[in-house]
Amino acid sequence: MGTTGAQDVDAAVGLATAALREVADRDWSVPAAGSEWSCRDAVVHLAQGFAGYAAQVAGRVAQGYVPFEVVPEPGATPDGLVRLVEATGGLLAAAVFRAPRDLRAWHPYGHADGDGFAAMGVVEALVHTRDVVAALGAPDWRPPGPLCARAVERLFPQAPRDHDPWRTLLWATGRGGLDDLPGLRAWRWYADPIRSGRLVLCELSPDLAADLHDGGEGGFAWAAGGPAEGTRFAGGLVEQAHEVGAYRPGWGVYVIVRASDRRAVGGIGFHAAPDTDGAVEIGYDVVESARGRGHATEALRALAAWAFSRPEARLLRATVEHGNAASHTVVGRAGFRPVGSGDGVVRYELRRGGLRRG
Repeated sequence: MGTTGAQDVDAAVGLATAALREVADRDWSVPAAGSEWSCRDAVVHLAQGFAGYAAQVAGRVAQGYVPFEVVPEPGATPDGLVRLVEATGGLLAAAVFRAPRDLRAWHPYGHADGDGFAAMGVVEALVHTRDVVAALGAPDWRPPGPLCARAVERLFPQAPRDHDPWRTLLWATGRGGLDDLPGLRAWRWYADPIRSGRLVLCELSPDLAADLHDGGEGGFAWAAGGPAEGTRFAGGLVEQAHEVGAYRPGWGVYVIVRASDRRAVGGIGFHAAPDTDGAVEIGYDVVESARGRGHATEALRALAAWAFSRPEARLLRATVEHGNAASHTVVGRAGFRPVGSGDGVVRYELRRGGLRRG
């Protein structure tokens, strides 16, 4: 059972409700800090998030949200809303506490276990409480570092670990810069990224892909020289696919994150979802400052293994320019075989069962 996660939820709820009670006598109709929501709306959202996450965990929901909504009574006072947060936070802690270790429940940012949903609840509690109390005259409110660090570790594999944990959590959730790192224009957490030894692969959601394509960071801290133009272009393809209704979660673009320092070092992904024959094309690039370390090969193996774990994928294809010796080596080490050439490129294929390890 996720007892550590449940304890963290209890701690975050206690901190949040204590801070909110301190400002319960103020005007909650004003905008929360950095938000289009009012303070009242932000607190209601927090309670809705707690209840929704508790339902996902308790119901072991495999797909989609449980179709219900938490709505406070008309005229509910700030004190009443704080009690709503307290109650729904308790529901989440209880659901996490009793969740079996093998539980995986649906969330749009990835299926998660009980501790994953606990970390989501902690993040919601801390950042939305900060937004509200900062707007209502308590800008220096600060939760404990270890609590922040555990939430960051669980949900933000792309966030640096050598900075103050609370400031890191604020940076990771788009709430300001972090020393030498600029503030993020778009962000998300990753409940279930693809992990492989030295790397973590984080899929770009359409909004992050659009941000990357438009010159933003896509929610990542990049290695020197990143992101490469190929990755920005691929983000644009995800954005276009989403606009025309062709985007399929999982079959888009992933950012390659180096686990040692949490820097993004490249991009890898699919041109589209598998076709009716189970074939799908894959492409990748690595920023120049991170090349020559085997990152592309490791990322390709990891993403190929993920693809072949899905029944709809039976054949991976890759196209490499004739003169790109490094890329020929990458696909060869992953088990791809040349199947033809022409127009200045070599075409490769990898069938299910042909993936090389190590």
